Amino acid sequence: MYFILLSVLTCLATCHCLIEKDEKNENHCGLLKQWLESTSVSVEIGKKGFHREVITTVELSPGVPTGVRVLLVYRWPSGVYIDPYQLASLRDQSDWQILLDSAIDLEAPAHKTSGFVTFVYPTPDEPTPRLLKVAIPIHGRYHEPSSVGKKYTSVDIQPPELLLRTEKCMQLDNLEPHTVMDAPCTVHNSSMCAWVKIQHQQEYGPVSLQFPVGDGSLVIPVCGGTLLVTMICCVALSKYMWKHQIIK
Repeated sequence: MYFILLSVLTCLATCHCLIEKDEKNENHCGLLKQWLESTSVSVEIGKKGFHREVITTVELSPGVPTGVRVLLVYRWPSGVYIDPYQLASLRDQSDWQILLDSAIDLEAPAHKTSGFVTFVYPTPDEPTPRLLKVAIPIHGRYHEPSSVGKKYTSVDIQPPELLLRTEKCMQLDNLEPHTVMDAPCTVHNSSMCAWVKIQHQQEYGPVSLQFPVGDGSLVIPVCGGTLLVTMICCVALSKYMWKHQIIK
């Protein structure tokens, strides 16, 4: 008799805990959805020339829920690259971490390479601040000479996708119009997690960079002139060596 009574009480206590947990998760999801509506991302460019800096500012809504993680997904065009060795040297000076989706050829020109993706984790430690700022150094690639006499070419840098993750809200499918996508849980890329991709959070469009390009119409004169100068120098050097008996 006592065993049956104890079993009933244990079952009732377990059900009560599960119901309370579901209610807390549902309340957290509701608060999270309201909080996502006023989150924004903006991008600006620092420095000049071939060596630039993409400065991203993420403004989160007031009252950031506990346990929320932030991820910025950048889809870079082929006209720029990121130097992994430079990132390694800056690792101790920055409060964000970055994961590259592929190896990067530092020497390839723009027309012989493809774009790449980076995952930036701006808050490795709790708590998540309301204002986040990430400054990523990028470098312009050399572009194919223009055949129409253009002196500059444009490279558009898209604002990053803002992804959020929380373990307290399990019903991520009910956060429309935001969508759910898989991405690495951490910079170590050891496992994948479900992240909420924030829609319509970008205040501005892409940022356009201008990089100088060569004049394709000058390829033949430049090559011809270079060959002629090289031949003249070789002849002059040979005569000098013959005259002074340098050749043994």
